[in-house]
Amino acid sequence: MKTEKEVQKQVIETFKSMGYAYLGDLTKSDNENINKESLKAWLIKNQKINNERWHKIEQKIHEALKNDLYEANQTFYELLIYGVKTKISQNENTQTTYLIDWKDVSKNEFGVAEEVSVKGPNAKRPDIVLYVNGIALGVLELKKSSVSVESGIRQNLDNQKKEFIRGFFKTIQLVMAGNESQGLKYGVIETKEKYYLSWKEEGVQKNLFETIECFLEKERFLEFIHDFLIFDKGQKKCARFHQYFAIKKTQEFIKRKEGGIIWHTQGSGKSLTMVWLTKWLRMSIY
Repeated sequence: MKTEKEVQKQVIETFKSMGYAYLGDLTKSDNENINKESLKAWLIKNQKINNERWHKIEQKIHEALKNDLYEANQTFYELLIYGVKTKISQNENTQTTYLIDWKDVSKNEFGVAEEVSVKGPNAKRPDIVLYVNGIALGVLELKKSSVSVESGIRQNLDNQKKEFIRGFFKTIQLVMAGNESQGLKYGVIETKEKYYLSWKEEGVQKNLFETIECFLEKERFLEFIHDFLIFDKGQKKCARFHQYFAIKKTQEFIKRKEGGIIWHTQGSGKSLTMVWLTKWLRMSIY
């Protein structure tokens, strides 16, 4: 049986094989949820901003993250999806700067770090953090096979408490836990333990590393964040695997201008499937 450290090493190697840059063991660093130098450099390169624009963007991000976890996470999510709107002067038209290139995934810089030390009332150190353009978007707690995934989930929930590193999660879009025996489970901020989800896919074993390879593949990771999250009456929610694949199949039919039927059992999330499909329709050209 592998130790937790050995599992973590294999997870890091899996992400590296998927094209994520290894950002190192950050135990000795004082880490925040946005590496401003990395984000600024990416924006200068890809969005052609200048220093003046950057300062305006930085202010907007700071304002978004001032509130408590749910409100801050929602406001920051809107900046991620719709862009940061700024004006350098009164005479200038409003400019929209995107923190992520949603149209061309290859233009984004994906990174993975381990043992990410974060200061708070009581410091904590998430096992794995996923970054896009310097922004922390995913957290993954790992356990060895003899320790339940639920233990990792509870660790995530503890980390979101005010007495620990609640502020770090204001940019986080996916909160995950995994081990080799149970695979990967995922949720979002403040998802209760019993509502964490397993990812299932045809041809993919219930295996931690295979699930990471398919669920957190760069294009799907961004697509899931963009199209399959919602804030609903004080609760953030994410799609289950069957909702994701139903919507993906429906998108294919819509693009061909064909109709069809989605079959759902009772209580399997029909209303949310319709919400996410409508969201996609509103944001697409179809």
